[in-house]
Amino acid sequence: MKIYISADIEGVNSICSWDETEYGHSRYLEFKKQMTDEVKAAAIGAKKAGATEIFIKDAHDSAMNLSINDLPEYVTLHRGWEGSICSMMAGLDESFDAVIFIGYHSPSRSNGNPLSHTLNTRIHHIKLNGVIASEFDINAYYATYLNIPVAFLSGDKHLTEHVQMKNNNIEVVATKEGHYGAVVSVHPSITNRLIEETVEKALNKNLKKNIVSLPATFDLEVQYRRNQDAYNASFFPGCKLLGTDRVIFKSDNYYDILTVLKFIV
Repeated sequence: MKIYISADIEGVNSICSWDETEYGHSRYLEFKKQMTDEVKAAAIGAKKAGATEIFIKDAHDSAMNLSINDLPEYVTLHRGWEGSICSMMAGLDESFDAVIFIGYHSPSRSNGNPLSHTLNTRIHHIKLNGVIASEFDINAYYATYLNIPVAFLSGDKHLTEHVQMKNNNIEVVATKEGHYGAVVSVHPSITNRLIEETVEKALNKNLKKNIVSLPATFDLEVQYRRNQDAYNASFFPGCKLLGTDRVIFKSDNYYDILTVLKFIV
């Protein structure tokens, strides 16, 4: 069994400030460790479930956050950014049996996490078919595009509820609960233990029902915080300026959506 793990930081246990996500800040090392611990727990759970290959994508900011020496020897770690349209899912292909998301967070304009955003903070929102999209949505659709099930996600409570509405066969662990500018969390060791146990449980299930449903067509809308960013993006082939601060794009092929997001976000 070959498992893919995509790891972010804004959804790990108790993190609540942008300073805590940024390399060089005094609080960053604390949450770099927690991110690594949660990924380690997922890897251990996957191994217990029978995984023979575990590929991890460091998918936060610089993509150089996870401490390889603190991860199990049986994992493979992808650091940095390739520049591919896959972005947070770089390295994923049809050979994988399941996807796991660790440390994911609620989308922009959500009160589920003080660090809610989608892809970057220059974006007011990204909508797919009229609904604000999270990074989970964007990346889970890519897994579906490759016909790979999503086994598990950990992140803030608001996001885990969204994931189970999307597909209630996906196992989840809520790492914290957002209260506008604050979070409420259990002790990190409890979260780490729950991740390990729930990942093992998730991968021992029949995952045929864990494919996230992919829409037949896609209406993409990106609203920017600065209207000059929208104007610049409107020159990408197929994009149209809507008002002063939004760009829209339509396609029947999800690969096209990933391509345009790479260049306009």
